[in-house]
Amino acid sequence: MTTRRTFLTQAGLATAGVLLAPGLLKAETNHIAGLQLYTLRDYLPKDAKGWIEKVAKAGYKEVETYGYSKKDGFWGMDAKEFSAVLKANGLTTPSGHYGMDMFFVEGKSDDLKSYIEAATITGQTYVVVPSINERVLKSANDFKKVAENLNKAAELCKQSGLRLGYHNHNFEWKPVDGTTFYDTILKETDPKLVHMEMDIFWVVRAGQDPIKIFEKHPGRFALCHIKDRDKKNTDINTEIGKGSIDFKTILAKGKLAGLKHFIVEQENFTNIDPYTSIAESAAYVKNVLHV
Repeated sequence: MTTRRTFLTQAGLATAGVLLAPGLLKAETNHIAGLQLYTLRDYLPKDAKGWIEKVAKAGYKEVETYGYSKKDGFWGMDAKEFSAVLKANGLTTPSGHYGMDMFFVEGKSDDLKSYIEAATITGQTYVVVPSINERVLKSANDFKKVAENLNKAAELCKQSGLRLGYHNHNFEWKPVDGTTFYDTILKETDPKLVHMEMDIFWVVRAGQDPIKIFEKHPGRFALCHIKDRDKKNTDINTEIGKGSIDFKTILAKGKLAGLKHFIVEQENFTNIDPYTSIAESAAYVKNVLHV
């Protein structure tokens, strides 16, 4: 995936405490809020263990990974070491985003097999396809071929007790040959094998209605990205609750959608340091949205 966000400055727990009411992050809920670690991509390579600790202190209980490779692991840690760091901080990881060009563009499964191994070691349930290379999305026939390959990848995951997920952006709704890629994969993939991760920000930015999609495809959405849309600059993100997306109404349909994991992601930071930002979002998600 291409670069999406820029961090400003790093701050500690004390800074967040100035902005958040005392004890706000300690409220008990029936759900678990997660963080997509790509939010912190500029910092994790420099101090992964330190930032994992901060993610836990910010109020998260789950993390979604990104960027794993067999050579470099998770920011210099192999899967076993990374799993131990998560455990030491009271965190689990239900899912990870794994680059899939080797599989979908070149037809090779070596990378996918290494992802399955890493996901198994870390205790993940979902191996998530973060995006599809546009080189294989030129026609409706291409869409069907990718859907077929999603089913094949999902079968490989199933053999190891894992599930395949698909994360959307907004290009999936671009009309091609009388259809769209999103409609195609929902129609052509096996709902028992391919589980959708709805990125609500990108759905809204594409001019689509998340609730209508939930109603049309109930139970298909195991995960979602909670990412708010800045009211002034609608191309970028802001902290959850500060933007224009009505998450209360959308997530009220969570049971219909089949949602099990609610994952905060922020692609942009404006006049706020990243730690304070993720702590604010954690508080809003848990105490206002109750997920």
